[in-house]
Amino acid sequence: MKKDAGKPNQTVRGILCILLAAFFFSLMSLFVRLSGDLPVMQKAFFRNLVAAAAAAGLLLRSGGDFRLHPGCAFTLFKRCAFGTAGLLANFWAIDRIGIADANMLNKLAPFFAVIMSIFILKELPGLVDILSVAVAFAGAVLVVRPSAGLASLPALVGVAGGFFAGLAYTYVRKLGSMGERSGIIVLCFSVFSCLVCLPFLLFDYHPMSGRQWLLLLLAGCAAAGGQLSVTAAYRLAPAREISVYDYSQVIYAALLGILVLGEWPRRLSVLGYAVIIAAAAGRYLYGRKRGAAGKETL
Repeated sequence: MKKDAGKPNQTVRGILCILLAAFFFSLMSLFVRLSGDLPVMQKAFFRNLVAAAAAAGLLLRSGGDFRLHPGCAFTLFKRCAFGTAGLLANFWAIDRIGIADANMLNKLAPFFAVIMSIFILKELPGLVDILSVAVAFAGAVLVVRPSAGLASLPALVGVAGGFFAGLAYTYVRKLGSMGERSGIIVLCFSVFSCLVCLPFLLFDYHPMSGRQWLLLLLAGCAAAGGQLSVTAAYRLAPAREISVYDYSQVIYAALLGILVLGEWPRRLSVLGYAVIIAAAAGRYLYGRKRGAAGKETL
C-alpha cells in the first residue's frame, strides 16, 4: 500500500521534470540558432561537451562513483546510440528545412516513446494516454504550420530524429527501472556523442568568434539541464503518463521567439498553444482522478 501511495507523487515529480527539460531544450535551440552558420558536428560536439562536464561535476560532488549499475551496460549503449542519432538528425534537419518544421518533426519523439514503451517496457498505454498525445501533436502541427516541403529527404531525416529520440527516452525509462543513476546516463550519452563528433570536428573545424563560443557554451549548459531533467522525468514515471507534457517546449520556444527574436505567433499558432495546454491539463486531471479513485479502493 505504501508503494502504491507513492506513485502519484512520482508522476507529479516526473511531470515537473519534463516541463523543466522542455524549457532547457528551448533555450538550447535558441542559443544554437543564434550561434550562426557552423557545421552540425561542431555544434553537437560543444553542446555535449558542456553537458558531459556538468554531469561529471555532479557525480564528483555526490561521491565520485562512476561505476555502471550491474547489467546496464548494453541498455546504456543503446540509449547513447539512439540519442546521438536523434540529436544529429534533428540538427541536420534544422539546417535544411528550418527550425519550425524541424522542431515539429522532433516533437514526434514523445509519441514514439509511448509506442516503443509497449514493445520494450511492456507498458500498455490507455485510451486517454493515446488521445492526449495525439491531441497535443495536433496542437504542435498548428503551431509550426508545416509546409509542403516536408515531403523531402531532410524531412524524413527529421522524422527519423524524432523516432530515435523516442527510442532513447524509452531506454532512459528502462535504465531507471534497472537502478542506473541520472548522472551516469547523461555523462555516458554526452561522452559518446562527443566521441562520435570528434573525428568530423578535427577535419572540418570552423573558427568561431567570442560570441559564438559563448552561445555554444550557453547551449551546452541548457542541454545539460535538459538532459538531467528529462532523464529524471523518465526514471520517475512511465512515458504514457508524462510524455504529453514535452509539448510545452513548443510554447516555451514561441515565448522566446517573441522576447528575443521578435517573432510574433500567428492566430493559428495561438490556437495550437491552447490545444497543447488543454491536452496536458486534461491528461493531468485524468491522472489525478484515477489516482483518487485508486486510493478509495484501498
